[in-house]
Amino acid sequence: MLTWLMEARLYAPATQRNREPILAVLRRVLPPTGAVLEIASGTGEHAVWLAAQLPGLVFQPSDPQPAQRASSAAWIAASGLDNLRAPLALDATTADWEASAGIPGGLAAILCINMIHIAPWSAALGLVRGAGATLAAGSVLYLYGPYQRGGRHTAASNEAFDRSLRAQNPKWGVRDLETLAAAADASGFALEEVVEMPANNLSVILRRRAAA
Repeated sequence: MLTWLMEARLYAPATQRNREPILAVLRRVLPPTGAVLEIASGTGEHAVWLAAQLPGLVFQPSDPQPAQRASSAAWIAASGLDNLRAPLALDATTADWEASAGIPGGLAAILCINMIHIAPWSAALGLVRGAGATLAAGSVLYLYGPYQRGGRHTAASNEAFDRSLRAQNPKWGVRDLETLAAAADASGFALEEVVEMPANNLSVILRRRAAA
């Protein structure tokens, strides 16, 4: 058991740097209880950290990649926490999250940290569409990462990062916040707040509007 935990767990150095600022925002915008779905959980470190800090919430990690889900499962097993669910195989671009991945209803919120710039634009569109179909009115969709604003980079380091991403994969890149907000609006979300974070990242809080 111990060998499996050690071998399966992956580490993302950025998690250690950004988890406290992310937690500070989530303490303000998340409800005290309920189930929270994380999209593209990656290593699983964020889900475990947040579950430990916010014990009233139940965290549901997900990721389309088997190695990432295995890492999440290992971190969850090592944590001993009872407010974490086993990671689900969810591709944000799929049309029906419940049918394709067994995403439960009645979620309190959806989180997505550092995915939108390291994925095709179709993943961002799938994220807001799926979240719009899944969340009830008043629920939060929380996004974290670097963004352009008004079609321009907010820092020279973000511009260099964008070039690096596009060199790795032309479908990746730092997205324009206003374009993303417009897509979210079309899926029933209002842009409630944008919080400046360390290292030129942003916390973007979108809230599901009531059906017209």
